[in-house]
Amino acid sequence: MKKVRIIAVANQKGGVGKTTTAVNLSACLAEAGKKVLIIDADPQGNTTSGLGLEKNNVEKTIYEILLDESSIEDTIVGTCVDGLFIIPSNINLSGAEIELIGRDKREYILTEAVGKIKNEYEFIIIDCPPSLNLITINALTASDTVLVPIQCEYFALEGLEQLLHTIGLVKKRLNPSLEMEGVVFTMYDARTNLSMEVVEEVKKDLGDNIYKTIIPRNVRLGEAPSHGLPITMYDSRSKGAESYRLLAEEVIEKEWN
Repeated sequence: MKKVRIIAVANQKGGVGKTTTAVNLSACLAEAGKKVLIIDADPQGNTTSGLGLEKNNVEKTIYEILLDESSIEDTIVGTCVDGLFIIPSNINLSGAEIELIGRDKREYILTEAVGKIKNEYEFIIIDCPPSLNLITINALTASDTVLVPIQCEYFALEGLEQLLHTIGLVKKRLNPSLEMEGVVFTMYDARTNLSMEVVEEVKKDLGDNIYKTIIPRNVRLGEAPSHGLPITMYDSRSKGAESYRLLAEEVIEKEWN
C-alpha cells in the first residue's frame, strides 16, 4: 500500500489564500480520485464552513482530539465533496493552547492521533492557523511536508523567512523528516509588475521549491466559501478551478517521483 502524504498548508501571515488553497487543493485531489482527509486546525473554522458544514453546530472538532475528549475516528465527518473527509474546527480551538500548557509531549498530540487513521487516506491536508503557535507546531510535527501559499504583494516575503526558520526548528527538534513541499503563488495579477517581481524574488531564494501553477486573482474563488462549496463545485470552469486542478496534478506527480 502506498504511503499517505501529510501536507501542512502554513503561513503565519493572514490573507494569503491559505484556507482557499487547503480547501480547493483537497477538493481537486478528491476529484482526481484520491481519498483525502482535511484537518481544520484554524480556530476561525473557515475550512469547515467552506466545505458546507455549520462550524458552530459540529459536535466534535480538533479541539476535542487535542484535549483527549474524543477519538480521532469519532471526529471525522464527510463533506460536500465525494472522497473528501474533514476534522472540523471552530472558535473553541482558540483556548486549546492554554489548556495544554502542562501536558507532556504536547507537540506530538496530533501526530499520535493522525497515526491511528492515516493509512486509510492517500492525502491528509492540514490547514494551519495564521500564527506560529502550539497548534501550528503540532501540525508541522505531524506532517511530511509544508506547502506555503504566498500572496503576490510587497510584504509577502517578510513572513517567509520567519516561517522557514520555524520549519527548520521543528525539523531539528521534533520532526527530522519534515521537508518543504513548496511555495504556491496566490492572488496573482498579470496586469501588475509587482506580482511578477514577487515571483522572481522568491524564485531567487527558493529555486526548485516552487510550484509552476500560479493561482490568479479570481472573483469566483472569493465567492465560493460563502456558498459552502469548493471552487470546483461552485464554478467548475472558472480560472480558479482550472488553476487548483493544475496544482493538484503537480502535487500528485510529485508523489510518484
